[in-house]
This record gives sequence, structure tokens and C-alpha cells, in this order.
Amino acid sequence: MCAYVQTTNQARGEVERARLLADVHDFLSVLRGMDNQLTPFDWVRHLSPEGEFQRGLQSIPVDHIIGSVDRYKEFDRYYLPKESHLDDRWVGVRAAQLEGKELPPIEVYKVGELYFVKDGNHRVSVARRLGQFYIDAYVIELQVTVAPEAGDTLKDMIIKGEYAQFLRSTSLSEVSPGHREIMFSKPGRYAKLIEHINARRYYLDLKPGRERPVTWEEAAESWYRRLYSRIVDSIEAHDVMHRFPGRTEADLYLWVMDHRYFLSQKYGHDVGSEMATLDFSKKYAPRLHKRIGQRMRLAWKGKPKATF
Repeated sequence: MCAYVQTTNQARGEVERARLLADVHDFLSVLRGMDNQLTPFDWVRHLSPEGEFQRGLQSIPVDHIIGSVDRYKEFDRYYLPKESHLDDRWVGVRAAQLEGKELPPIEVYKVGELYFVKDGNHRVSVARRLGQFYIDAYVIELQVTVAPEAGDTLKDMIIKGEYAQFLRSTSLSEVSPGHREIMFSKPGRYAKLIEHINARRYYLDLKPGRERPVTWEEAAESWYRRLYSRIVDSIEAHDVMHRFPGRTEADLYLWVMDHRYFLSQKYGHDVGSEMATLDFSKKYAPRLHKRIGQRMRLAWKGKPKATF
């Protein structure tokens, strides 16, 4: 009986310290304007999973577990407990561990290289708090075209889901293997790329000597090689990204393409990718003091670093 009381008291002291540290994380997250909770598994549906596969019992890295199916509000993003009324469950897991009892495997969903707990949140919390590297789990893997990263927001998941649909509809990974990632900073932009590919297809069909219509896949490959890549190469060659903090190459591609059309209409001929890129950067890049402020805000609110 004394041993039981001792282990229980030790476990209770540990959970109280864990909740105190969670409170500190909450305070710091408010200062930084960041969320301090686990990633809800419901967000994964925005990635448009294509299939579900039973992978059986595996030993998985504890620090790759970043979310929960239904208890994401009860723990912070480090899996520290936040709700005092659930202390008894945490204490029970830790006390059993101190007594040398074998804990059953947890159940998780695997998405990319990350995991979401279906059952066993308190076992994960205890393991994470003790610095345990691996934990046994029954794994159900969801197949996604674009995988999530630790620290992704709901907006990030939505954008990645749109990107996955874009890749499937264009077959870009097949027609342009090794293509660079095309990621926007805001949702709803991939429809514009589809418009550009359709315009490219129309243009190619007008070329004299064609014996058959241009396929969608051919248009997508030509668009990527002759339009997107050339503008992104110009952006990279002239270090334009440095002048637009928080934006992506894809963001700038759309802006430069619009500016290219404007300049071509103005001068009566196609000005080309490089001139459009340089002129856009010169006219529309934020002033230096604004760029410095934007970088400071991005660094302060930056996505939490993955621990793996």
C-alpha cells in the first residue's frame, strides 16, 4: 500500500508540474500570437486523402505525434495536459508505468510522416513529458498527395489540399518529374493557374502545322516549362523573393504575369519574363522599413520548429 501511495503521489506531482509548464506555454503563445493546442485531426480532410491502409503494430517516434482525433483541446502542442479534471487519467498512466506495468499500444492515424492519436492521448502525454523517443502504436495510414508539416495551420492544410487537387488535375508530377513546389500564401489561387494552362493550350493549338489538338497534359508541361519556370528563374536570379517577405514564388508568379500583360499592352509587344519581373519588383516591392517590420513579425510568429 505504501508503494502504491508513493507512486501515485509522485505521478500527481509530475502532472501538476506538467500543467504549470502548459500554462507557461499558453502565456508565451498569447504574446507571440500563436495557437498552443494540438492539431485537430479533422483538418486532415482538407488534404483530400485518397485511401486508408491498416499498417498494424509499429514503433513510432513520439515527437512525430502532433495531433488528436477528439482531445486536441485537452493538451498543448507539446502534449502537456491542460485540464485539471483529467489529472486522474494522467496519474493512472504514470503510476502504472512507475510500477513497471506494461501499457497497451496506442492507436494513431499516420499522415505523411506525422501522427494523430485516435486512442491513448494520456499515454502519449506521459511519454512526451518523460522524453521517451518511441511508443508502440497500431497505425492507420492515410494516403495524401501533399503531406502536412508540424505547425501547419488550418489555412496551410487548405492550401495543401488545393495544391493536391491541382497536381492531380494537371498530372504535373508525371509530365514534369522533379518540378519545384508550387505553393501559395493564401487559398483560392490554383484556379488562376488552371486558367493559364487553358490559355497555353489554346495558344499551342493555334500554331501552324499541328496535326492534332494539344492534350491537357502537354499544355500543363509546356505551361510549367515555358511560363512558370522562366518567371520563377528570373525571381531567383534577381533575388526578388527577398523583397517580398511572407510571399511565395507562386504568389509572385501570378503578380508578374499580370504585370507582364500590362507592360506588353503598354509597349505593343511581349516584354518577356525578365523585364516583367524586374519592373514589378522595382515598382511594387514594399519599402525597406516595411520589409524589416514584416520579417520581424514573421520571425516572432514563425511556425514552431519540428523536433525531428
